[in-house]
Amino acid sequence: MAAGSCLLLLILPSLVTASHGPPGCKIRITSKGLDLVKQEGLRFVEQELQNITVSDLHGNEGQFQYNISQVKVTDLQLAFSDLNFQPQQHLVFNINNASISLRFRRQLLYWFFYDIGSINASADGVHIYTVLQLAKDEAGRLKISNMTCNASIARMHAGFSGTLRKVYEFLSTFIVTGMRFLLSQQICPSLEHASLVLLNSLLDTVPVRNYVDEHIGIDYSLLRDPSISTDTLDLDFKGMFFPRVREDQELENHAVEPVIKETERMVYVAFSEYFFDSAMHSYFQAGVLTIELQGEKVPKDLEVLLRATFFGTIFMLSPSVDAPLRLVLQVSAPPRCTIKPSGTSVSVSAFLNISLVPPDRPPVQLSSMAMETKLSAKVFLQGKALRVQLDLRRFRIFSKQSALESLALFSLQAPLKTLLQLTIMPIINERTKKGVQIPLPEGMDFTREVVTNHAGFLTVGADLHFSKGLREVIEKYRPVPTVAAYSSSRPAEPSLDPSSL
Repeated sequence: MAAGSCLLLLILPSLVTASHGPPGCKIRITSKGLDLVKQEGLRFVEQELQNITVSDLHGNEGQFQYNISQVKVTDLQLAFSDLNFQPQQHLVFNINNASISLRFRRQLLYWFFYDIGSINASADGVHIYTVLQLAKDEAGRLKISNMTCNASIARMHAGFSGTLRKVYEFLSTFIVTGMRFLLSQQICPSLEHASLVLLNSLLDTVPVRNYVDEHIGIDYSLLRDPSISTDTLDLDFKGMFFPRVREDQELENHAVEPVIKETERMVYVAFSEYFFDSAMHSYFQAGVLTIELQGEKVPKDLEVLLRATFFGTIFMLSPSVDAPLRLVLQVSAPPRCTIKPSGTSVSVSAFLNISLVPPDRPPVQLSSMAMETKLSAKVFLQGKALRVQLDLRRFRIFSKQSALESLALFSLQAPLKTLLQLTIMPIINERTKKGVQIPLPEGMDFTREVVTNHAGFLTVGADLHFSKGLREVIEKYRPVPTVAAYSSSRPAEPSLDPSSL
């Protein structure tokens, strides 16, 4: 028992470290970005409040019986509003001195007099104070986990017309007071549904664990709850690629943790060396870092040079001298990324096997040489896709057998480098052309991107742009209500029969 307890004490620190390791990707939203979100969010709130459903109001005072029904919001003025960060995990949405215009149907019975019509009303001095708590859910997705709301209406006025206008003015105190209470009671439930259901359906569009292509996927799950200061919101993502053949594979992160200090742009996205290393490691594990050129695909000048270099070997293989050449370039270890303030590079070790492929005969290997290359990497953002353009910087080949053979291969250095630049690099860049999606909700894109290199990580500073409105995206992913919920929430039609009053 004691031994088991000791073992548990030894394991626990490693579990804590694993669950709270450094992020491979980090996103910071600044107060400038929050201002843009506020503008789009305010339009969404206006649309939600316009759909408020207010219950019918009915009662009697002496011989007067009244019924107020079919209440509809006709106009909103939410000019004074703020959306702010509140440490440690909250967003505060505050609306002051707003006004709401209403129109509803009236029915009045006084002795034998019956009157129907409409009433225009306005609620002034509307104050709505909402606090949204942000947290990581079980799937590692950012969610609004809780909401607190307080709404009040300072004043409410109603304009009456018709034959019994004086009677309504007498009853206005009862009607306006009741309508003011009912309206204020509907504001927070409407915003709660908008936040916990509709906005969370928007956050569901953020990619968490997606496939990049047929070979690899990426894990964008949050490592911890968001960190919020008075000016910024920071999100730490795992940022780890995985091979689809082994989706449960974990690559330990030993890279430098990205540190974002800037606040000038609306949003900053930081990527550590681990982010890129895990991608290359996953491709290596998937077994796709191999390129084969045979026959006509081998550049003619290079083929002539290779046949001249290995002429003696080829001559001894007669009558197969005219057999096609085959070049197989295979990466021997996962490539490694290095990010410095001066730029980003990728180190690659590979084998190049050169063979003859006689028809109907086994291939004959002419040479197997080791290659070490260093590629420069240009990282850029297009829309929401992070892309990498690679270019060959340094190249070296040597024999695995002897130093003498390495010296003999010196003449192949330049043509093989040309082969890589003209034939192999376009193939690699075509594979990276699609890029990988950055974890932003649907309808939100980056503009004016600037990439900055640091020691061990790089940052992309950008502004935000809504290519689709919140309403458009939310309607696309809005949860379908059940029939029971729809029928229970639908207001009852008022009766036109005076006897029902």
